[in-house]
Amino acid sequence: MTKLEFDIIFAIPDGDYDELDLSNAVFEAGFEDAVVGTGLPGLLAVALEMEGEDAESVIVSTARDILKQLPKGSTLREVRPDLVSLSDVAKKLDVKRQALQKRREMPMPAISGYYRVTEIAEAIFTITATSLRQPRFNVHIATPWLNAGIGAQTLNARIALGEVDPENMEYRATDKKDIPPAYQIHAGA
Repeated sequence: MTKLEFDIIFAIPDGDYDELDLSNAVFEAGFEDAVVGTGLPGLLAVALEMEGEDAESVIVSTARDILKQLPKGSTLREVRPDLVSLSDVAKKLDVKRQALQKRREMPMPAISGYYRVTEIAEAIFTITATSLRQPRFNVHIATPWLNAGIGAQTLNARIALGEVDPENMEYRATDKKDIPPAYQIHAGA
C-alpha cells in the first residue's frame, strides 16, 4: 500500500449551509481524520491522508463517498496537488525555496511559475537517488504528497475533458461526441 496525501475541493451550490454541518458531512462519510476547511464561500476543502495502490482510484472513491453526504448539486472542483509552486514543494521537503531553485535537475515551470507535481516528483526522486552528496530534502515526509500528484493531475484532466462527472464521480464514455464542444480539438482550427 502506498501512502497518499491530497486535498479535495468541492463546490457547494448556492444556499445557506452551516459550516459545522458541512464538516460533519465529511466525518459522516467515514473520514474522521480529515481536516476540513470552509473559509471560502461556496467551497469546501478536505485534506486527507490515505493508503491505496492507485492514487486516482483512492481519490475518486473518497470524493464519491463525500459527495453522497454533501448538499445536492455539490461537485468536485479540484484535487491537489496538481500544479504547485516551489514554495509549496519546499515547505513539504522542509527546505528553502532557493535550495530547489539552484538545482539544475528541477523542471521548468509549466504555467506562470507553477510546476506539474509529477515533474517535480520525478526530479526530487532522481536527485535523491543520484546525488553524490545526500540532499537535505525531507523526502520521507513529502513522499505521500508527491505520490498523490499523478492521481490528482489525471483526475483534474479527466474532469476538464468531461470524462468524469464531477457531481457523482462516475466515468463517462470517452467517445469524442461525449466530450463537451469547448474541449474538443477540431482539425484545421
